[in-house]
Amino acid sequence: MGFIAGKVSTMIAGTALSMLTLGFLLGLKHAIETDHVAAVATIVSQQRSIWRSSVVGAVWGIGHTASLLIAGILVLGLKLVIPGRLAVFLELVVGVMLVGLGMATLRRAGRSIRLHRHVHRHGQETHAHFHVHVGGDEAHQHRHLGLPTRSFWIGVVHGLAGSGAVTVLVLASAPSLVVGLGYILTFGTGSILGMLLVSTLIALPFALAARRLEILHLRIQQVAGLVSILVGAVLLRETLGAILG
Repeated sequence: MGFIAGKVSTMIAGTALSMLTLGFLLGLKHAIETDHVAAVATIVSQQRSIWRSSVVGAVWGIGHTASLLIAGILVLGLKLVIPGRLAVFLELVVGVMLVGLGMATLRRAGRSIRLHRHVHRHGQETHAHFHVHVGGDEAHQHRHLGLPTRSFWIGVVHGLAGSGAVTVLVLASAPSLVVGLGYILTFGTGSILGMLLVSTLIALPFALAARRLEILHLRIQQVAGLVSILVGAVLLRETLGAILG
């Protein structure tokens, strides 16, 4: 009996280790999904510091992990089942959020470009000249040192939208509640690290452009906003198609 018990314990330990390793690797992969990158890019595009952008990505991962952990406790601990309709609705929310983030980014970039009219007199003649000014207070108002709470809540929404598949996977293969929650934590750790790396890479062109050419920085922001709107629109179309179809 002792030999058999030892074998069973070894098998369970091996299964648990495999699940935790898989969770970490899947978390890394999960972070680079298109809708995640598009949402974080809209926030990173407003930063002028690579370090600050890395924090944005890490905080997104923390929010994502927090919502997954809560969903995991409900599903694994209370044996609740996430309805398919709720998962589809949350995907719809993500699509709306991406479109909103993209529009906000375009509006913010537009406010940073100001057209001024200067009037000059030369003798009896008056000349009007138009000048475009880029930046100003709008370009600097986000340099405070507080945590990027918006990134956290975006991560929460993404975690809720994707929690169904993850928690079902845990329920199907986790040998215990502890291992199941451990899986979610390692999955979250992978997603935090993955998004931290992704946001750092995304930040490079924004940071370089901000230091060298303000108008280029704004153009890249506009591209990030347009991409977010496009990804959100595609997600909305697919989600609405699933609901109506």
